[in-house]
Amino acid sequence: MTPESSTRTTAAPAYAERLHLTWWIWPVMLLVVAILAVEVLLGFPDLPVWVPFAVLVPLTLAGMAWTSRIRVAVTAGEFQVDDARLPLEFVKDVVALDAEGKREALGVGAHPLAFVVQRPWIGPAVQVLLDDPDDPTPYWIVSTRHPVELATALLSRR
Repeated sequence: MTPESSTRTTAAPAYAERLHLTWWIWPVMLLVVAILAVEVLLGFPDLPVWVPFAVLVPLTLAGMAWTSRIRVAVTAGEFQVDDARLPLEFVKDVVALDAEGKREALGVGAHPLAFVVQRPWIGPAVQVLLDDPDDPTPYWIVSTRHPVELATALLSRR
């Protein structure tokens, strides 16, 4: 190992999570796609049997994998949600929300300029209140399976 490569190593994030689909959604979606493929076959009886399955199953799997791509992380200096970055110096406070709290925070009283990354299959979330006079965004709401751990990581790195 060269001296340059040892100085480039990055510290492990204080918190990291991928907002993937719940395991039971995969077989349910594949069953729905199989039913849809059979319905396509009923509408087009001259179509070879394998064609709707060969088209719909890979498209569904790709769509579900794409839906599971969002990554949430807290590093030494920033809060990362997918490709969005928030320097921790602008974090004023963090509130861990349960499913009911998330529903309320995203309800009628939600601020229209809030940054929201929410996944309906993930109940809890965190609300990150911002203190940046140059940014009109008042807060971020981000889905997470571990809101207390994420809030603790954000507040401890602040």
